Formats: sequence, C-alpha cells, structure tokens
Amino acid sequence: MPKFAQRMQDMENTAVIIRGLFNAMGDPETISFGGGAPAKEGLPVDIVREICADVLTEEKRGQEALQYGAVLGVADLRQAVCDVLLAPKGLSPSPDEILIVNGGLETMNLLCQVFIDPGDVILVESPTFVHCVEIFEMFQAKCIAVECDDQGLVMEDVERKIKEYHPKFVYVIPTFQNPTGKTLPVDRRKRLAELGSQYDVIILEDDPYQELRYSGEALPPIKCFDKTGHTVYANSFSKIFSPGSRLGFVYTKKEWIARLFDAKTATNSHTSTFAQVICAEFFKRGYFPEHLEKIRAIHRERRDAMMAAIDKYLPEGTKRVFPDGGLFTWVELPGNIDTTALLKEANENHVHYIAGEGFFTEGGGKGKNCMRISFGNVTPEQIDVGMKRLGDLIRSKL
Repeated sequence: MPKFAQRMQDMENTAVIIRGLFNAMGDPETISFGGGAPAKEGLPVDIVREICADVLTEEKRGQEALQYGAVLGVADLRQAVCDVLLAPKGLSPSPDEILIVNGGLETMNLLCQVFIDPGDVILVESPTFVHCVEIFEMFQAKCIAVECDDQGLVMEDVERKIKEYHPKFVYVIPTFQNPTGKTLPVDRRKRLAELGSQYDVIILEDDPYQELRYSGEALPPIKCFDKTGHTVYANSFSKIFSPGSRLGFVYTKKEWIARLFDAKTATNSHTSTFAQVICAEFFKRGYFPEHLEKIRAIHRERRDAMMAAIDKYLPEGTKRVFPDGGLFTWVELPGNIDTTALLKEANENHVHYIAGEGFFTEGGGKGKNCMRISFGNVTPEQIDVGMKRLGDLIRSKL
C-alpha cells in the first residue's frame, strides 16, 4: 500500500479532535455544545431566497453567478468588505487589498502555502483554536504556546518567545477568543502590532466573532495599529451571513495579496462566484444592519442562558469565562475531573462538549479539567436540559 505523506502523521492528534467535533454535530439526538455554528434561527433564509429569485436571471446576475470569476473575488463584495465591515472599525483598505476566500480557514491555508516551510515556528495562544493548529501542522510547522492570562496573550512572553524561536507568525484571535471567549485589551493589541513590526514577524489576526458583541464596547482590531503591513487581518462571513456559503476574506498589503493570488489559483482558482454574488447583494441591498441586530439578540439570549445554566447545574468551585460576545465560554471544573475521559459518558447521555486538553499545543495534561462550551446553535431550552445532564454527570464523579 502506498505510504501516506509525513504531514498526515504530523497533524493526526488535532485531526482526531476535529473528526469528533463534526461527528457530534450530525447526531440529532445529542445536545451539542461542541460545534462553533451560529443559531440556525438567525440564518437569512427568506432574504437569500428573495435575492436568488431576483438576480438569478440572464438579464441580471445569473450568468455572472454561474460562470468562472475573478481570483480576488467579486468586485462589489470586496467593496462591501471595505465599506461595511472594515471602515467602521477604523480600517481603510482598497478593494485590491482584499481577497475573498473559501471560509475563514482558507486564509490560514493560503498563508501557510506562501510563507511556511517545514520546521518553521508559529506562536499560538494557550489555549488556541485547534482547527488552525491542524492546518499549521499539515504544513509541518511547529506550534509554540505563548502564556495567556485572564485577558489573553501576555506581551512579555510573546516578545520573549519571538526572540527565542524567531517565528514566521504569531497567530491570535483577539476578540471573543476561540476557545475561551476572552478579549485582548487595547494596549496589548497595540503592543502586538508593534512587536510584529519590530521583529519582522507576521501577526495573523483571526477575527471572525468581532461583529457578535452583546455587551461592552467595541475595540479596534490589531490591524488598526499596524504601521508596516506586518499584521494580516482574516475574517469570515460564516457567523454574520451563512456558514454554508463558505465565504471569508483576508486583508493585507498588495505585495502579499499578489502571492496569495498565486496560491489561490494553484488551490481552487477562485471562491464560488454564486455564493459571492448572493452575499454581495445581501450587503448592497442594506439587509446587513437589521440582520446583525437580530443575530446579536438571539445569541445574547443564549449567552445569558448558558451563564445561568453553568451557575445552576455545575458544581461549586467551577470557573467560567463571561464572554462579551462570540459563541463560546471556557469552563474549568473543580477536583480531578478529566474532561477527555468524561466525554464518552457525556455522549452516551446525549450531550457533547469539546474537552479542553486538545486546545493546548504544549501538552503535559494542561487543560485536562477544562471544556469549551458553545451556546450558538442551541436554544435556551436545550441549554437548560443539556447542562443539567452534564452537571449531573460531573457531580456523580466528584
């Protein structure tokens, strides 16, 4: 039998976690707090049907939607990114600095194609988003964990590890971080951008949850403080439009866009024109502001229901993050509960979460008593039932 490439072995540990995540999302009997999906009730089904019926004609955009398209992406969607999504955050890119990609994760893949050689180092948060670690490991990069506190990355440790490891990237989710729900404060954002410039390191800012804020004040992206082009801003339409559309975008300087262009053509030529046309019309027709308020309200209610259920059903001594937005909270259990070992029993009780240990690239049992809990695609009623099941199971082990 032909031998698999070494990269498949290098990414195996994280691949196991991702397989389990997607498998649990497909079980209708299980209340899953594992996936990162937004509320299905917030998906703009009627709006998309109306747009499709109107524009998918030969007289309008039907032929454009069904034909090959530009590698950078549909022009009016890139313009909407600039005007609707980035300008209110204090950013002022040109459309030529935007590349539309297949979901937020393709940005990481393309950047690795352009910059990463086997053995290169990428600094990541501790804990960090395991799906991106899977991508980094596929390219045979070495992920080094950076110390985090209650507010996210500790800048002194970032600088110390930049000096020690000479990384290509610092990968960070600064707003409602996955998996913890924490948000990096403004002073640390500014300092991280400065470190990228000072040490010639790419700051890869992954910001897919920024629009989903339910409390507190909006913070400027790290990219706002970037004076040398070392910060690359990655985002997704999955949480604010449709995960099934598989649309995302990356904003970086033109010289790097040109290289990403080449990697994109070698990967899949361009992102679905059909999905881009529908999404562009969604923004052009002014649906986004009202839609955003709707999905914020849905997820705010679920965030609050989850916080109440954790406090009600999980044992005394449990610690949890109160996220100001996003889709996740991070739970640390008391005692010697091993959430990885507990997961099989939880699934047998038709409730699912993601065990915390897999989010720590440094290993050594860190996060063994932790779990990532998602409240996005579960109703308040399901949250109450599922967390009671989970709480009863945990209490039985103490």
